[in-house]
Amino acid sequence: MSRRKDYSLLQQTATTEVAAPKPSLRLPDAVALIIGVVIGAGIFETPALVANQAGSNTDVLLFWLIGGVVSLVGALCYAELATVYPDVGGAYYYLKRAFGQRVAFLFAWARMTVIQTGSIALLAFVFGDYVSQIWRLGTFSSSIYAAIAIALLTALNIIGLRVSSRTQNLLSAAKVLGLLLVVIFGLTAIPNSAVPVESASSGTWGLAMVFVLLSYGGWNEAAYISAEIQDGRRNIVRSLMWSIGIITAIYLLINLAYLRGLGLANMAQSEAVAADLMRSIWGAPGALFISVLIAIATLGATNATIFTGARTNFALGQDFSLFGFMGRWEQRPSSPTHALLLQAAIALALVFLGTLTRKGFETMVDYTAPIFWFFFLLSGISLLVLRIREPHIVRPFRVPFYPFTPLLFCAVCGYLLYSSLVYTGVGAVAGVLVVAAGIPLLFWNKYRQGRT
Repeated sequence: MSRRKDYSLLQQTATTEVAAPKPSLRLPDAVALIIGVVIGAGIFETPALVANQAGSNTDVLLFWLIGGVVSLVGALCYAELATVYPDVGGAYYYLKRAFGQRVAFLFAWARMTVIQTGSIALLAFVFGDYVSQIWRLGTFSSSIYAAIAIALLTALNIIGLRVSSRTQNLLSAAKVLGLLLVVIFGLTAIPNSAVPVESASSGTWGLAMVFVLLSYGGWNEAAYISAEIQDGRRNIVRSLMWSIGIITAIYLLINLAYLRGLGLANMAQSEAVAADLMRSIWGAPGALFISVLIAIATLGATNATIFTGARTNFALGQDFSLFGFMGRWEQRPSSPTHALLLQAAIALALVFLGTLTRKGFETMVDYTAPIFWFFFLLSGISLLVLRIREPHIVRPFRVPFYPFTPLLFCAVCGYLLYSSLVYTGVGAVAGVLVVAAGIPLLFWNKYRQGRT
C-alpha cells in the first residue's frame, strides 16, 4: 500500500471512529501491567527445569541473567516501534505498515484465536490447579475455577479501565510482595549442604534458555497500551526498562533462594520447587502459603492478558468489516466491550478443549508457542523494514546499536520458533491449523468489501 493510500486509510478510520482509547494509564499502572503479565506461573515451574539443564549454581543464575538481557534487547526494539507508532493495535499496526493488511489480519486472527486466548486459558488452568489444592470443587475443579476466573476478570475489564487497572495494581503488588517473602525465607534458611552443588545434570544451554525465556515472556504487551499511557512517547520506554529490571532482579533473587534452601540437585529433581522450599521451612502451612501466592500470581497475569488481548481485537474490528462489531470502543465505561466478550468466549472454549484432553496446561503451551514466536519474529523484522521504508519519520526513541540489536532479537526469535516446533506435539499442529483457517476468512472479507 502506498503512503497516500495508507494516510487516507488512517484518516478515514479517524473520521468514522465513534470513540477512541484515552491516555489514562500512569507510569506505575503500565509497569504493574507488564509485571503482571510476565510474572505468572512460569517462575514457579521453570526454575526446576532450568536447574536440570545446569552444571552449577553459577550456570543457573547466568541463565536467568541472560534471559533478562535478551528481554531487554527485545524491549528496546518494541520501544522504538511503540513510540514511533503509538496505536492501540500494537504489533498489529506495525505489521500492517510493514507488510500490509493481509499479514496484519493473520496476526490479529492468530492472536484472537491462538496466542492471547491460549495464554489466558493456560494461566487460568494454573490458577485452577492451585486453588483446587485449597478448596476442591469435584472432578473438574481446575476447569471450573479457570472458567470462573476468565468470566470474572472479563467482567471487571468491561466495567472500565479504572477498575481493571486498580485490580491489576493490587494483584501485582501482592504477587511481588509474596515473591519477596519467599526470597527472604529462602536466603535466610540454613543452606542445604546434603547434596553437591556441581553437576546436577549434563543438560544443554539452548534448552535451558527456552524455559527461561518462557518465564520472561509477556513484556511485549506494553505495545498494546502505548496509546493509553500518559506521556506515552516517554513513559512507554520507561515502563519497559523499569519492569524488565524489576523482573530480572526478582528472578535472580528467587533462584538464589531456591539454590540456598534446596541445593542444585534437589532443585533440579523437584516437581514443585517453590512449594518444596516453603515446605522445608514452614511445613504444611508453607505449602499452603505458596499455593495462595501462585493463585494470586496467575490471577494477575490472566487479568493483564485479558486487558491487552482485547486491544488487538478492537483494531481488527476497525479495519475489517467482517469483524466490525469488535471495533467499537465504549466511552462509559472506557473499554472495547464486544472485543472482550468474544475473547472470553474463545478462551472458555479452549478451557473446554483442555478439559477434554485432561492436560490443560501442556495442551495450551503446545497450542500457542510456535505461532507466538513466528509473529514475534515478524515484529522484529518489521522494525528493519520500517526503518528502510520510512527513513524521514520522527523517531522519539531509536534502538541503540542499530541494526545489530534488532538482528540479534530476530535471531533469538528464530531459534525459539525452531525449538517450539521441535519440542511440541499435536497441540502445535492444532494451532497452525486454526491460524490457517483465517486465510479463507481474509478472502471472504475482501469479497464482501468488493460487493459493497
